Amino acid sequence: MTLKPLLGTPLKRFLRDYKRIHPVSVELAAVLQSVEYPANVGSIFRLADAAALTELVLTGITPTPPNPTIEKVGRAKSLRVPWRYEREPSVALAQLKEQGYQLIAIELAEGSVPYHTFTYPEKCCLVVGHEDHGLTKATLAQCEAAVFLPMYGQGLSLNVHVALSVVVYHILHTV
Repeated sequence: MTLKPLLGTPLKRFLRDYKRIHPVSVELAAVLQSVEYPANVGSIFRLADAAALTELVLTGITPTPPNPTIEKVGRAKSLRVPWRYEREPSVALAQLKEQGYQLIAIELAEGSVPYHTFTYPEKCCLVVGHEDHGLTKATLAQCEAAVFLPMYGQGLSLNVHVALSVVVYHILHTV
């Protein structure tokens, strides 16, 4: 078999057919607690569109659209993805919990478990934090569980948008 890239209409048909056979069966939202760098925020908007997240909530010092870096990296997905800004992460988390979301931190924290061993609910909100400092103690305290990505090399963590992507796609294909 010779492989060749799909472009244009064949690509759109391929993805449309895949979505019909494999519909998203989980409600996923994400909270960004002071994710500082616009490039990470743009990447997360692109992920949110690709994975059909129900909502992104930007909090604290997280930059918001319109922002040229967010729009360039995110390929203008902030125009398609439902998002909002809430200054205090605690307010956003309380609202999402009230809406029935289980709050899951992606954080290297005491008590966190490897992401692939956790049983995710059909309605969950993933919470990620600042690139250098992670989630605050107050935000972690509101979360019902925490998962982490095992690190096998010298580094201690992955970029925030990469870690979120790994967990999101794991959930999409296991719940």
